[in-house]
Amino acid sequence: MANEGVYYSDYLQLDKILSAQQLESDKEGHQHAHDEMLFIVIHQSYELWFKQVLYEVGSVIDILSQPNIQDNSPDLFIANHRLKRVVTIMQVLIDKINILETMTPLDFLDFRNMLRPASGFQSIQFKLLEAYLGLKMDHRFGKEYYVSQLKPADVEIIKKAEDKKPLIALVNDWLERMPFFDKKEFWPGVDMNEPVHPFWKTYDSIYSESLVQGEKFNLSRFEEIMLAAEKKPEWSLSPKARRSALFIMMYRDYPLLQLPFQLITVLLEIDEHLATWRYRHMNMVHRMIGSRTGTGGSTGKQYLKGALDSHYIFGEFAELTSFMIERHRLPVLSSALRMRLGFES
Repeated sequence: MANEGVYYSDYLQLDKILSAQQLESDKEGHQHAHDEMLFIVIHQSYELWFKQVLYEVGSVIDILSQPNIQDNSPDLFIANHRLKRVVTIMQVLIDKINILETMTPLDFLDFRNMLRPASGFQSIQFKLLEAYLGLKMDHRFGKEYYVSQLKPADVEIIKKAEDKKPLIALVNDWLERMPFFDKKEFWPGVDMNEPVHPFWKTYDSIYSESLVQGEKFNLSRFEEIMLAAEKKPEWSLSPKARRSALFIMMYRDYPLLQLPFQLITVLLEIDEHLATWRYRHMNMVHRMIGSRTGTGGSTGKQYLKGALDSHYIFGEFAELTSFMIERHRLPVLSSALRMRLGFES
């Protein structure tokens, strides 16, 4: 049979999408609220973008779930590229708040009470995204409220997602596999059997000398989380992964470490954009409803502020910047390791 081709509206199924805006205020017994259309379209578009973000993050999880990822491989480039796309989408989501804020508090009151007890808090796709990235249900602000506002079936969906390794755990595993500290040819004259690689003892000494008055508390923190033998249950990153990440951040000018550095950077950008979105959302809610409770029964601004302060996922990478030293102080690497990091043979 001859291919008749694809028609634009059929391909996009616009008949379904453009008929999905059913205003509560247009139902019998209510008075039409003009701005409810904007409210629905904005939130529907959010959910479409959440779907795309889940698609991208899910593909990166599949890539990092492989048993071996080379630091100069196409896979690492693809993972970086897709996560950067996620950051760009998140910027769009933040900018959408500007559109929603063209609705005044009085406009919102025209239909707000018709929405109860529905709430954006019940967005399963957003909760899945947080779970994919690594935010555990037990670590969520207001866990009891969180569970009470979701259907049991949706709670199970989140729990199943949390049973799989999230992105932060896969990045931890990838960092732990960084081979440079396990190969004796890179460290001539160094005893490789010591519990902590001698490089970090040297670094510890240089870091201590770099601290100024009032920063000495950082030294004990460095030794607690960077030189520890075991990972604490509340940590997302193991000491070995932290050391690898700090090494990447400090020696990022070498070609082999540029993609790994970009990956760490894009994870921090995702955290920053999520925090910015929460901050803008919190302020918009305060502007729109003041001190009232949310339509889902939350404490409104106070609940959102708690989530903003506690729902960082990649914050342990940000803390590593506390332990950086100036380039001219960095320990000099062996010529063999410099050649390896420079793609030389």
